[in-house]
Amino acid sequence: MARILIVEDEKAINTLIKKNLELVGHACVSIYDGEAVFDEVEKQAFDLILLDIMLPQFDGFQVIEALKENIPIIFLTARSAVEDRVKGLKLGADDYIVKPFDMLELQARIETVLRRFHKTDKVFCLGDVKVDLSGQQVYYKDKFVEFSPKEFLLIEALIKNRNIALSRDKLLEIAWGYDFGGDTRTVDVHIHAIRKKLGWENVIKTVYKLGYRLEAKK
Repeated sequence: MARILIVEDEKAINTLIKKNLELVGHACVSIYDGEAVFDEVEKQAFDLILLDIMLPQFDGFQVIEALKENIPIIFLTARSAVEDRVKGLKLGADDYIVKPFDMLELQARIETVLRRFHKTDKVFCLGDVKVDLSGQQVYYKDKFVEFSPKEFLLIEALIKNRNIALSRDKLLEIAWGYDFGGDTRTVDVHIHAIRKKLGWENVIKTVYKLGYRLEAKK
């Protein structure tokens, strides 16, 4: 996965972001002021920077203006004014997210930016299962396994949010869209089929009264 620099002076928010991104396999470094950005990018390479605007020392706008390295940047900020969004994007940010934000949305936006820069994993392997995310093909014990488009969307969602519980409603939204008129039992039926085809009975965990979680050790 990606190596991400989190620049956020509120330690609770910084820790929450880091914890959730590491659960899905990203490697994260946390810092708490704008000046520290320049030291970190000199010491090691990053695939993405999550950057607050209101920071000690240098604010986010000053950081992006002074940063010489070509690293994708997503602003995470409480500043929601249109002029701030426009300024941030004109300075070269790849996305602009206003606090408070949903972690699943943040992960999706990160995925989009990383994909744009070809920084995403194209193949996911777990035990006897290999999933080609770009080719939308799944193999179990080196044999191709046929999945419906909806089943693959569920597999992809569980992989990209691995180790995080996804509600049935969220999975329904991902695979069937906002306007689907069915109920959440549809998700249960498809998850049962996925488990059976891939031997994932103990990999896709049922989260009581919520939904499902794909457990994958780093």
